[in-house]
Amino acid sequence: MNAKTQGSGVSGRVPGGSRRRAAATGINYSDEPLGDVQVVPDFLPSPAELAFREEGVKVTLALSKKSIDFFKSEASKHHTQYQRMIRRLLDAYVDGQTPPRPSTPSSRK
Repeated sequence: MNAKTQGSGVSGRVPGGSRRRAAATGINYSDEPLGDVQVVPDFLPSPAELAFREEGVKVTLALSKKSIDFFKSEASKHHTQYQRMIRRLLDAYVDGQTPPRPSTPSSRK
């Protein structure tokens, strides 16, 4: 049984040819009332907001060795770039210090 089919609660073929049953998953589905249902407003950003990239500015900055070692170590654990982590940290700091600005893309000239 693999992670894709595990716990799905339906009978079916699993890679390797074995057959499993819904009862084997331990899930018991029933037609019980759901109770009070609350609609949650959509809070996710629009695709346009996700595609927007802020303009970058290249800078030369001397940081301590211990800071760079920390960010390099954390970046490798999370499979990302250490410069990107530093940029996001600085952006988060700025966002916490200034009132929110509109997140719609500005038109380029």
